[in-house]
Amino acid sequence: MKIIETVREMQSVADAMRSAGHTIALVPTMGYLHEAHLELMRVGKRHANKLIISIFVNPTQFGPSEDYERYPRDPEGDLEKARSVGVDIVFMPPVEEMYPEGFQTTVKVEKLTQHLCGLSRPGHFDGVTTVVCKLFNITKPHIAIFGQKDYQQLAVISRMVMDLNMDIQIIGVPTVREADGLAMSSRNAYLTQEQRPSALSLKKSLELADEMLRKGETDAKAIVRAVEALIKEHPFTEIDYVSICDPVTLEDMDRIDQEALLALAVKVGHTRLIDNQILKRK
Repeated sequence: MKIIETVREMQSVADAMRSAGHTIALVPTMGYLHEAHLELMRVGKRHANKLIISIFVNPTQFGPSEDYERYPRDPEGDLEKARSVGVDIVFMPPVEEMYPEGFQTTVKVEKLTQHLCGLSRPGHFDGVTTVVCKLFNITKPHIAIFGQKDYQQLAVISRMVMDLNMDIQIIGVPTVREADGLAMSSRNAYLTQEQRPSALSLKKSLELADEMLRKGETDAKAIVRAVEALIKEHPFTEIDYVSICDPVTLEDMDRIDQEALLALAVKVGHTRLIDNQILKRK
């Protein structure tokens, strides 16, 4: 496994792999790798014969009051996990390599970012699309793999790739959960033992919504109220949003007469968690 820290070397190596006829898959990460990241890598290995992962905690997607400085980091552990699944190259640039002095360009997706996390984290998705666009230009992948737990991020990146005619296939991988049902996230490390049962209210609320729909409830507002009530029953929880929306446009839906996305963002203590599920009428 090769570790690369500079843009110039990464581009050179990617060019050489493409010239040799290899198919490149990229899994962008912010490190502190867990089983969900490894599953993305396994998917990448199935779709390509060269796998690159990036490990870069991107400062431009964190707001002023967010957790950039304390975001969990474990570079040695990350490299060990990457080796275990057969990663070929780890791209680990320092911040000044990605954002040199004078950097002033951003990539912005307009409408999709005006919903869900885009409302409560202004500027977040500009940081995401800018860094992902840079990573695509640096690692030159044929395929890029993202988790569906970050549904809006997947939708925004897919839109960027489509709108800018990037010759990259985007693959979304279903959410990987821990044994108790909590969606895997690097931020789960922040949860105390006391807060953990409250964090599980997100998964329970998705199951409640699915059950209500199965019993014939199609009023989106009624389901949202029930989900909010369930979450609020648990201590330490503070709801950012509960939304039932169109899976493509992310615009709110009044009635579930087709596929709908139920998306949640909830703070449990100081830890912001997200989860989602596609709701389908049976």
